This record gives sequence, C-alpha cells and structure tokens, in this order.
Amino acid sequence: MTDSLQWRPSASQVALKSRAQQLAWVRGFFAQRDVMEVETPVLGRHGVTDINIDSISANPASIGVRPAGGWLQTSPEYHMKRMLAAGSGPIYQIARVFRDGEFGRRHNPEFSLLEWYRPGFTDVDLMEEVSELVCGWLGCEPPRTMDYRDAFVRFAGIDPFLAGNDELSERCEQWMEPSQLDGLSRDDYLDLLMSSQVEPALAGVGPVFVTGYPESQAALARVSERSGVRRAHRFELYVGGVELCNGYWELTDPDEQRRRFEADNQARRRVGKPEMPIDQSFMAALESGVPDCSGVALGLDRLLMLKLGLDELAGVIAFPADRC
Repeated sequence: MTDSLQWRPSASQVALKSRAQQLAWVRGFFAQRDVMEVETPVLGRHGVTDINIDSISANPASIGVRPAGGWLQTSPEYHMKRMLAAGSGPIYQIARVFRDGEFGRRHNPEFSLLEWYRPGFTDVDLMEEVSELVCGWLGCEPPRTMDYRDAFVRFAGIDPFLAGNDELSERCEQWMEPSQLDGLSRDDYLDLLMSSQVEPALAGVGPVFVTGYPESQAALARVSERSGVRRAHRFELYVGGVELCNGYWELTDPDEQRRRFEADNQARRRVGKPEMPIDQSFMAALESGVPDCSGVALGLDRLLMLKLGLDELAGVIAFPADRC
C-alpha cells in the first residue's frame, strides 16, 4: 500500500515560496542585462553522445521520425546554439531537463537548469557574471579561482597531467578494491579523485571556480595550451563543496566538434553503451556559424538547496522521482 503521506510535496511551503522568488530574481537579473529569455523543446529528435550522460528515450508517433522516437533533453544547449547561429544575440532559458540513472541526495532524473549564452564573452568574462548571479542570490562572498591542476596537487597529492595511469590507479585503490577499478579510463580515475578527494576539500575553502580542465574533459569547450599542457576553457563553480555549474568558452569549429562526437561514440562502444546519432541540425548550425561566445549551465535546484541551508534536493523539489 502506498504511504498515505506520499501524495504531499517533499518540499516545504517555505521552499516552494523561495523557488518562486528565485525564478523572479533570475528573470530580473537577465532583464537588467538585456539577455532574452527563450524556450526550446523538452522532447527532441536527438540525445547526447557524452559518455557520462544517459538520455531518456521517448517514442511519440507524432514526432515525425522514422522509426518513431525521440529523447527528453539533457540540456537545451544544441537548440540554443541553433538560435545563436540564427542571430538571437544573448539568450537564457530556465529549462526542465532529464538524465537517466541520476537519483540521490543531490540528483534527480528531472531537474531545473538555468542555461545562458553570451556572444563576445570569454570564459573569464562569463565567470564574473556567474559570480554576480550566484553571490547576489546567496549573499555569499565572491568565488576565488583555483586551477584544476593545483586543486589535485593540493587535495589529492597528485599531478593530474603528469601522473601515469598506474599511479592514478594506485591512488584510487586507497578507498576502492582493485577489482572495482578494472577497465577504467584515465578520466575515470580523475573523476574518482575529484569526487572523493578534491570536492570534499573544496567545501572548506568557500565559493571557488575550478578552471583549466584536461583536454580530454573539454566536452564542447575550446582548448588551448597553458603551462605546457593542452587545457579546456571550462570552469565549474563549487559552493560548500556542491557543484553548481559547468561553463565553457564554446567550441565553434564544426570539424573539431564532429571529431569529438565520433570519439564519444567510440568510448560508448568500449563500455557497452549504445551509440547516439549525431544531431545534424546542430552540426548545420555550427557550419553556418555560431558566434564566438561563452555559455554556462547552472543547477537551480542545488542553488536553492544552498540558499535554504539544506543538504538534499528533496527539500526543494515538490515531487522528486520517488514520489512523483
């Protein structure tokens, strides 16, 4: 029998009211900066190739694809970049997005994502605006900036660019069985070190941007050589050890983007995940010319969780996956 109280929202009335205030505040923030709010499809014809993200399939007969099928969007990124290529100028969106297999204290398969793009901005320019939005809402001190490499050396005791795979594996064996590490890639080791060593330590240093990720973790960011190694123009913001956003100085080279998508699918094949068709409409927009810009995706649920001093998303989401 279903719990008689499961029909109630898991978020309190205080949290629900604060969410409404957050949405109004975000819209006011961008209205002051003349950034246009847009809407894009929640259901699209393509998912994403990223090996770390699993899309949720949907199969309405009316979507006009043969065979019929579609995907709940993990991010509005591809559609928003198509708008940028068509001349939209600076844009933002408060989107409902979906990712399969993500449920826990700080994850829900459906969540609220704030995504925005700034033509003419570098990643450094956008970090300043992210700081203004987040710190304005939370009332916290401005973030410091910490290099990815420095964070690993300081908190994990290892250089993520110079250490070999065997050294990374040995470091991970301190808290995992060797059998659990079989078949992991270099980036898998780095992700384990980030989540187990670096992120918990970041909780004690106040708001912080982590920058200068390895080229292999660039995703849709452009890359350049710094300090003798190739690094992504990518940043993530942590507040209280909670990852809030992921931002890029966006890659606009269609040939390089296609190469990355194909490499993603090769990686998916190696681990037994299905290949994901490349979104040709997005590629056509890149070939037409997406303007030089930076973009960022920020989790509004996590931001609200921090605002209210909570440690679980269930406290700010009315109906999380276990009671929807």
